[in-house]
Amino acid sequence: MSNGGGGGGASSSTHLLDLLEEPIPGVGTYDDFHTIDWVREKCKDRERHRKINSKKKESAWEFTKSLYDAWSGWLVVTLTGLASGALAGVIDIAADWMNDLKEGVCLSAMWFNHEQCCWDSNETTFAERDKCPQWKTWAELILGQAEGPGSYIMNYFMFTFWALSFAFLAVSLVKVFAPYACGSGIPEIKTILSGFIIRGYLGKWTLMIKTITLVLAVASGLSLGKEGPLVHVACCCGNIFSYLFPKYSKNEAKKREVLSAASAAGVSVAFGAPIGGVLFSLEEVSYYFPLKTLWRSFFAALVAAFVLRSINPFGNSRLVLFYVEYHTPWYLFELFPFILLGVFGGLWGAFFIRANIAWCRRRKSTRFGKYPVLEVITVAAITAIVAFPNPYTRQNTSELIKELFTDCGPLESSQLCQYRSQMNGSQAYPEGSDAAATPGVYSAMWQLSLALVFKIIMTIFTFGLKVPSGLFIPSMAIGAIAGRIVGIAVEQLAYYHHDWFLFREWCEVGADCITPGLYAMVGAAACLGGVTRMTVSLVVIVFELTGGLEYIVPLMAAVMTSKWVGDAFGREGIYEAHIRLNGYPFLDAKEEFTHTTLAREVMRPRRNDTPLAVLTQDDMTLAELQNIISETSYNGFPVIVSKESQRLVGFALRRDITIAIENARRKQEGIMLNSRVYFTQHAPTLPADSPRPLKLRSILDMSPFTVTDHTPMEIVVDIFRKLGLRQCLVTHNGIVLGIITKKNILEHLEELKQHVEPLVISPSHAPPTLPVRLRLLGGTHET
Repeated sequence: MSNGGGGGGASSSTHLLDLLEEPIPGVGTYDDFHTIDWVREKCKDRERHRKINSKKKESAWEFTKSLYDAWSGWLVVTLTGLASGALAGVIDIAADWMNDLKEGVCLSAMWFNHEQCCWDSNETTFAERDKCPQWKTWAELILGQAEGPGSYIMNYFMFTFWALSFAFLAVSLVKVFAPYACGSGIPEIKTILSGFIIRGYLGKWTLMIKTITLVLAVASGLSLGKEGPLVHVACCCGNIFSYLFPKYSKNEAKKREVLSAASAAGVSVAFGAPIGGVLFSLEEVSYYFPLKTLWRSFFAALVAAFVLRSINPFGNSRLVLFYVEYHTPWYLFELFPFILLGVFGGLWGAFFIRANIAWCRRRKSTRFGKYPVLEVITVAAITAIVAFPNPYTRQNTSELIKELFTDCGPLESSQLCQYRSQMNGSQAYPEGSDAAATPGVYSAMWQLSLALVFKIIMTIFTFGLKVPSGLFIPSMAIGAIAGRIVGIAVEQLAYYHHDWFLFREWCEVGADCITPGLYAMVGAAACLGGVTRMTVSLVVIVFELTGGLEYIVPLMAAVMTSKWVGDAFGREGIYEAHIRLNGYPFLDAKEEFTHTTLAREVMRPRRNDTPLAVLTQDDMTLAELQNIISETSYNGFPVIVSKESQRLVGFALRRDITIAIENARRKQEGIMLNSRVYFTQHAPTLPADSPRPLKLRSILDMSPFTVTDHTPMEIVVDIFRKLGLRQCLVTHNGIVLGIITKKNILEHLEELKQHVEPLVISPSHAPPTLPVRLRLLGGTHET
C-alpha cells in the first residue's frame, strides 16, 4: 500500500514510514454499552486463521502454535465445565447447610446439615426419621425444651432471625461489591450473546460475590432458586478463562461461542441435565450457534455434570435433589388433566409476567426502588413470618418439589402418603395403590393450597430484588403444588368412581392407576414453560430429571399447551420482558415483523432533522474532522467522495478515528491541525508548503452494508437479526441518504406496538452515565 506521500513537493517531506499502515492498537475494540460488529469480528477471525495456516509449515514452533490454536477452544470449555461443576457443588452443599441452620445445629459435627447429622444415628424411627439426639433445634439449645409454646416461639424467632440475617448479608454484599451480581442474569446473558458489551458483568468480582450471595439468598428462604444464577456463574467462568487464550480474548464474536457453551454447562449442573443444557443454550439464550459451538457446548455440559456427580452434593449419587422414578404407566384419559395443567401453566405464566413487570416498573419509578436493602429485608421478613407455620413453605423449595414429585410407597412417611390401606395395614389394596385418603391427606391438600397462594404472591415480588434470584425453582414449585392437588383429586375420583366409563377400562379395583407425583412433574414443567416459553429444552430437562422416557408425551402436551395459552396473552417470555424493561438492544429472532414500512421511513435523519453528518474522502483538514467529532455524539460517519457528489466510499467509526488520530500524533511528526485527512489509497495533490497529510484508510470500512430507500423494513430487520449488524446505510443510486441503526429498529418496533415506554436502561443496572451511552448503542448515528 502507499506510504501516504503526497503529490508535488509533499512526497519529499514524507520520508518516514507511515505507521498507520500497521495495525493501530485499540482500533477494532468497543466501548462499554455498545454493540459489537459481528461481520468485522468474523473477518478478523478468518484473517487470523489464514495467517496461522500460512505459517504452520515454516517451523516446528509455528506448527505447535497452530495445534494450540486449534485445541484452545476445547481447552477453554473444559476449564469452564470443571469450574462450573465445582462451584455448583460448593453452592449446593453450602445452601443446604445454611438452610438447615435456620432450624437447628448438629452438635456432633457443625458442618453437617440435618439429614447428614442423622445418617449414623441408631435412634431414628420410621415415623420420625429426621429426629436424632445429635440434631438440636434452637429451642432445645437455648431453652432446653423441644415441645410446647415457648419452644415453638423460640424456633419461630430463630428461623426469622437467620432468614433476615442471610438476606441482609446477601443484599449488602451485592450493593457494595458487585451490583451486577443481582437477579437471574439470564436476560443480560441473552443480550450479551446477541453482541452487546456490558463490562464487568462477567468479571471475577461478579463471579465471587454471586457465588457467595447465591448461597445466602437461597438459605434466606426467599421465593427464588439457584438454577438461573448458576448460568450466570458458569458464563463468568467462561469469560474469565477466555482471557487466557488470545483467540477468544481479542475477538468478541469468538468469546460469545465460549459463553454459549458456558450457559449449557450452567444448566447442566443446575438440573443435572447435560442434554437439556445444550438445548437450553440453543433455544433460549444463544444468538449465534454454529455446529462447532454445539459440540463444545455438549462437551462443556458433559464435563460440568461429571464434576458435579463426583462431588455428589446431595448424597444420593444423583446430579439433582429431586430425581424420581415412577413405576406405573400413564393412561390415555389422563391427557385431559395434563392439558388442564398446561392451561394453568400458561395462565400463571401470563399473569406472572404482567404482574412482575408492573411491579419492577413501579420499583424503578418510585422512591421504593432507591432502598434495595430495605426492600429485600421487608420481603424476607414477610416470607419468613408467613412461611414458618406451614410445613410446606417452611422447608427448602427443592425439598418441597422432591416431596411433591415422589410416588407414595411403603417407605414414604409424608403426610401426602397417609392413605387408609397403608395406615391400618389392611390388605384390601396393595401398598402404594389407589386407596381412600385419610384426613391427613386432606389436611395436606389445604396446606398445599395455602402454600400455592403464598408462592404465587411472593414470587412476583421476589424476582427482581437486588439479590441473586432464579425463577426456575419457584415456578416449578407452583406447578408441582397445583399438579399434586390435581393428581390426588383424580386419584380419589378413580378410587370412589372406578365404575365410570373413564376409569373402568384402565383402573381395576385394587390396582395402581393414578400417580399423583407424575401430575406434580407435569404441572412443574407446564408452569415453567408458561413463564419462560421454553419447549423442547424444557421437556428434555424434566425428562432427564425423572429418568422416565415414557412420560415424554404428557410433558410435551402440557408444555405445548402452556406455551399456546401464554402466547395468547403475549408472545414474550419473562426474560424477553425484562430485556425490554431494562432497554437492552436485543432483537428477538422469535418476533415476527408483519408491517409494510420502508427503509426511508425509519432511517435517520428524518425530514425535519439536521442533515446527515458525513466525512469527505480527501478534502478535510484535521481541525474540521475534530470539530465534527467534538460537536456531534454520533458513533460513526459515512465517508463520501465529495460534498457535491455525495456518493458513498465507506464508513468510519468515531472510536477508531479518535484512536488513529492520537496514535498518529504520538508516532508521526508534522501532523498539525491544518493537515489534510484522506481515506484514499494515494494522498491528494497538495502545495509544497502543506503540512504532512494524515492517512486514515486503514480504519475505513470500504464494504459497509447498504440498502436502498425502497427496501422493505421486513428485510432490513431480517438482515440485522441474521448478520448482527450495528448499522446499515440507506442509499439511492449510490448517494447516501441516511442510516439505520439497531436502536432505530428497536424504536420503530416499539412505535408499531404503540408502546409509550421510553427505551432507557435502568439505573440499577448501569453506571450514572449509561443513559447517555445508550443513545449511542450499536453504532448509532443519531443524537
